[in-house]
Amino acid sequence: MTIATEEQLEDVLSTPSEADVEAIRRLEGDLLLLGVAGKMGPSLARRAARARDAAGVSKRIIGASRFSAPGARQFLEASGVETLAGDLLDDSFLNSLPGAENVIFMAGRKFGSSENPSLTWAMNVLLPGKVAERFRHSRIVAFSSGNVYPLMPLTRGGATEETPAEPVGEYAQSAFGRERMFEYGACTWGTPAAILRLNYAIDLRYGVLLDIGRKVFERQPVELAMGHVNVIWQGDANSVCLRSFPLASAPPFILNLTGPETVSVRWLAQRFGQIFGVEPVFAGTEGPTALLNQAAKCHGLFGYPAVTLEQMIAWVAAWIGMGGRTLDKPTHYEVRDGRF
Repeated sequence: MTIATEEQLEDVLSTPSEADVEAIRRLEGDLLLLGVAGKMGPSLARRAARARDAAGVSKRIIGASRFSAPGARQFLEASGVETLAGDLLDDSFLNSLPGAENVIFMAGRKFGSSENPSLTWAMNVLLPGKVAERFRHSRIVAFSSGNVYPLMPLTRGGATEETPAEPVGEYAQSAFGRERMFEYGACTWGTPAAILRLNYAIDLRYGVLLDIGRKVFERQPVELAMGHVNVIWQGDANSVCLRSFPLASAPPFILNLTGPETVSVRWLAQRFGQIFGVEPVFAGTEGPTALLNQAAKCHGLFGYPAVTLEQMIAWVAAWIGMGGRTLDKPTHYEVRDGRF
């Protein structure tokens, strides 16, 4: 199957699995998604609404965001998601939100962190602290980042949940601060929480595979300094999120969320080169360490991702070849000093 349009892409991303449907059927209470208009939020909210409809249950799926991107709010409402527009840092808006029993926190800031670090800290630390207090009687599943870990030797196979956090740079430090705020909420009010340390979700409009594939397609050098990566299809990451509420605990349950492979950037470029009939151009050499997560615990709990690495590569290559729209938001996967 080739994904030829954004409508088809959104359908694939938001089609719930049987496990998703069962998870929503068993979920007690309504679901509120904070920061729903970001890269992952719309397809996650729509997936939840479709799972609810398939389960035949009555519960509200609510998305809150500034909705600065055109069309996002209309897309969600057409999908059966209620929307509330406002600035989550505004206490009056935050306090006006319904007290849903289940909250997914996905608001945050990464790119541009070096230019405006105070806003990064406000979004990634101050806001989670406010949310932890406001929703202290809810269950919370919060997205975090694998950037909280140190760069790992390739021989180690990636950081596990037991690897001590050693965040490099202000973004990674603030991402770890976000986790600490939800930990504070759990310790102070007993709020059950699950924290998902995500490494590189893949959509066709953004992501590491798109970044590397476009470089090859456009005959630009592929950076090798960060020579290995982890990736997971965004739909699979969203599925894990929806099924994570039973894991929420106090203190928070920590879970690495990514695919099973440690993927060579050089190999990815060569694979895209085979598809495009292009000889990749490389810059630099692979280092002995990389930002890598080991997600064996996640796969043991939820199974392996439904979409394979080869399928993602094929979809991304076809999307690039047909000139599909992108979000023009490079991942900067090659950054090693934490400056995003």
